[in-house]
Amino acid sequence: MFKDKTAIVGIGETTFAKNLEESEFQLACRAIKAALDDAGIAPGEVDALSCYTYEETPEFEVARSVGMGDVHYLSQSPHGGGAGCGAIGHLALSIAAGIANVGVVWRSRKRGSPTKRLWAGVNSVVTDHWKWTRPQGLVRPVDEVAVLTRRYMHEYGLKREELAEVALAMRKFARNNPKALMHARALTLDQYMEARMISDPLCLFDNCLESDGAIALVLTRSDRATDCAKPPVYIHAFSQGMTAQHQLMTDYHSADPLRSSSWACAENLWRQSDIGPADIDVAQLYDAFAPLVLFSLEAYGFCGRGEAGAFAAEGNLRAGGKLPVNTSGGSLSEIYLHGMNLATEAVKQLRGDALTQIEGASTCLVTSCDTTPNGALVLRN
Repeated sequence: MFKDKTAIVGIGETTFAKNLEESEFQLACRAIKAALDDAGIAPGEVDALSCYTYEETPEFEVARSVGMGDVHYLSQSPHGGGAGCGAIGHLALSIAAGIANVGVVWRSRKRGSPTKRLWAGVNSVVTDHWKWTRPQGLVRPVDEVAVLTRRYMHEYGLKREELAEVALAMRKFARNNPKALMHARALTLDQYMEARMISDPLCLFDNCLESDGAIALVLTRSDRATDCAKPPVYIHAFSQGMTAQHQLMTDYHSADPLRSSSWACAENLWRQSDIGPADIDVAQLYDAFAPLVLFSLEAYGFCGRGEAGAFAAEGNLRAGGKLPVNTSGGSLSEIYLHGMNLATEAVKQLRGDALTQIEGASTCLVTSCDTTPNGALVLRN
């Protein structure tokens, strides 16, 4: 049985910035060493590694440079923003199965340079799955999410003032987080409404940050976790999800384009879990674009279809609300590392040492990107 058999026992973060001098390799090593120190585990004990397929640093470079010994498990999870929970979940499965004892998962990314962004490599002739959208002008991820958002507005009457609450709530949390890139920058509804459009109806503040940094987590068996330096955070349930006929970032050709991969993931996640949506104290929902938070609220059962805008507008995403979301500022206002900062913030909340600590937080949902094949975790203390 997978449930509660593994735990996150260490987290590590580098400095977050618009541009950092260190390479992605250097940043990865720094974050991993910090996570191991946080757990009180020596590098030589690590025998499992997991990362994203987008990770450019080979595992053997990391293992050699950090001082790891023999490794028994290697894994990578695909689809960029959809990969974070998958990378953690794969590692947890290997440990629960007895293949490995101590694992490290990391994400290191330098997006400050425009050349490092996914759409910078678009070719003049497209032959893969992108051929169904890029010739029509949907070149960037924001363009694809904008089309889904406009469809959602048409179907359910979502107002921009309701969508704005996602960005406003994330910024409020970031203002209490000195590491957040938007820590010193307040955001008002008027500023949001007057901001330039990036891809209508998504404005500047509906988009994640372009930033540099690295994050790592250390996992081990639950029976070992109690001997580590910090309180363990248990991985209670895990699932990945991909709906039938799904494409990367789009599901335009299905019978219901607004029924994303998160719906498939959520159904299987809650099936395994003793903890349901009503039991979740705090959530870290993937927010590369603000509408993804609204889509996820509905997919994971926190409100009905078409109700997420009103749910957010009522203040439920903020501290003191029914479901505080992305309490460090998320990808919109803290750092964009394909969602890995959501996992570290979840650990901080469940340890009880987050900067905006949600009182009594004992359970947390962490999700990966709603519009790609994705994953999710239920964590508890």
